[in-house]
Amino acid sequence: MSKKTALKIVNIIIALLILNQAASAILRRLIGREAFEILHEGGGIFLIIGVIIHVILNWGWVRAQFFSNFKS
Repeated sequence: MSKKTALKIVNIIIALLILNQAASAILRRLIGREAFEILHEGGGIFLIIGVIIHVILNWGWVRAQFFSNFKS
C-alpha cells in the first residue's frame, strides 16, 4: 500500500473518530454510562492512535516545517 493511499484511509478514520467524539459527548446523557465509555473513551484511544499514525506518515513534512531551522 502506498503512503498516499494509507493517508487517505487514516484521514477518513480520524474524521469519523472526531465525529464520534463530538456525537458521544453531545449525546452522553441519552446513551447511558456504559455506551458513553465505549464510544467516547474507547474512541478517544483510537483517535490518539490514528493521530500518531498520521504524524508518522507525514513525518517528512513535520521535520521540514518544524525542525529545519535547527540544522547547521
